[in-house]
Amino acid sequence: MPNLKSQALLGLVWTFSQQFGTQLISFVVSIILARLLLPAEFGLIGMIAVFIHVGDALLKSGLSQSLIRNTNNEQDDYSTVFFFNLAASIILYLIIYLTAPLIADFYEQPVLAEIVRLYCLIFIISAFTAVQQTRMTIEMDFKKQTIISIPSIVLGGVTGISLAYLGFGVWSLVWNQLVTGFTRSIQFWIYSDWKPTLEFNVQKFKSHLNFGYKLTLSTLIQRIFASLYILVIGKFFSASQVGFYTRADTMKNLPVTNLTMALEKVTFPLFAKIQDDDEKLKRVYKRVIMMVVFIIAPLMLSLGVLAEPIFRFLFTEKWLPAVPYFQILCIAGIFYPLHIYNSNVFMVKGRSDILLKLTMIKQALLVIGVIVALPFGVISLMWSQVIVSIISFYIIGYYTGRMINYSAWKQTLDILPMLGISMVVAGGMYFLDSSLKNTSDVVRIIIGTTMSACLYLSLSYLLKFKSLLDLKDLTLFRNRK
Repeated sequence: MPNLKSQALLGLVWTFSQQFGTQLISFVVSIILARLLLPAEFGLIGMIAVFIHVGDALLKSGLSQSLIRNTNNEQDDYSTVFFFNLAASIILYLIIYLTAPLIADFYEQPVLAEIVRLYCLIFIISAFTAVQQTRMTIEMDFKKQTIISIPSIVLGGVTGISLAYLGFGVWSLVWNQLVTGFTRSIQFWIYSDWKPTLEFNVQKFKSHLNFGYKLTLSTLIQRIFASLYILVIGKFFSASQVGFYTRADTMKNLPVTNLTMALEKVTFPLFAKIQDDDEKLKRVYKRVIMMVVFIIAPLMLSLGVLAEPIFRFLFTEKWLPAVPYFQILCIAGIFYPLHIYNSNVFMVKGRSDILLKLTMIKQALLVIGVIVALPFGVISLMWSQVIVSIISFYIIGYYTGRMINYSAWKQTLDILPMLGISMVVAGGMYFLDSSLKNTSDVVRIIIGTTMSACLYLSLSYLLKFKSLLDLKDLTLFRNRK
């Protein structure tokens, strides 16, 4: 039986392979599609993001997290959650199907009605495999998840690119996602050794719901308000502006979300196993936070400096208006892992009530930020994200400090040296890139990234950052004397 250390290492290897393998393929597909399609066509898909996020939140609901947290699940636990997820996805789809014309009227884009009705079939398709994926996560079988994900992304990508090349426009983006989801669903049923049985245990449903409904509600609120910027930009500005924003946000999320989620898939079930040992939980959590920031901070600031040549090289000149959006969002992206891992502490401790309260506070701040920034344009909306992200981190961190004695202030002191060095390196890269303006984009990207990476690693070595050693040893549970 593998111990906690070997489980963590093996889980990290496979979950990183899955996360970055699938995202690399998706990124290549998105580059090709961005060259074939117009920003306005991406903007149409961006306008329905709130409904996609709501469905995704339900499918990855608190009931699934409750299964992961519970250590003695039985067949009726899984079947109960399976049938609830399936029923919820069907009800949600019917609601969206009936209200699709209203969505189209809101944005004054008639084509959105049919787009929403077809695209949101992904909810029902994904509901069929939510429990299978949860079981694989509990068992830390990330190898199978990798094997399932990659061919699904490839087949969906080929479908989308082919349709875009043939002139299907926005519909190529819709079928890209549907084919990916359908292929993925079939494979989960093939590779999983679990199948639902016709049973629904009301008592166990109540037990999972007691933990999960607050988490589900928290996630729903968070996803809905995360789409607030798209709703506002789509309503008061053009579809092209939505396309520029979603492209910038997607580019920001590529490194931030993937690294964070890849680690979260492994750390959450492992955190759950040590939830009663506060000192060990704090020690492990601290190492995770520092290692993620050690990677994310210099990466995001460097990408911000090189945004112009990167966007022009990858997506062509027509996407350059997205550059200032991306540069600002890169700053907000540094704080994203801090939000996720602080929230995980509440989940493993079973305090979804605190998480729900904090989520509502954060969304209230988000609304205030949008109201204040909207009259000043899209750029001001981007800066409001940064400000809200920083304030929210300190509010969430306050409660983390009360729970495991690791407050936002202590976290800030731990990551401050890495943030400082990252800013120094980004400043040096800015002046270097300024001297290379007359060279090609490829030269600017290669020289800038190479020099910044060498400088950052050299300074980290001289300053003896512990996170540099953690990258050599991915085990998060090594005991320190």
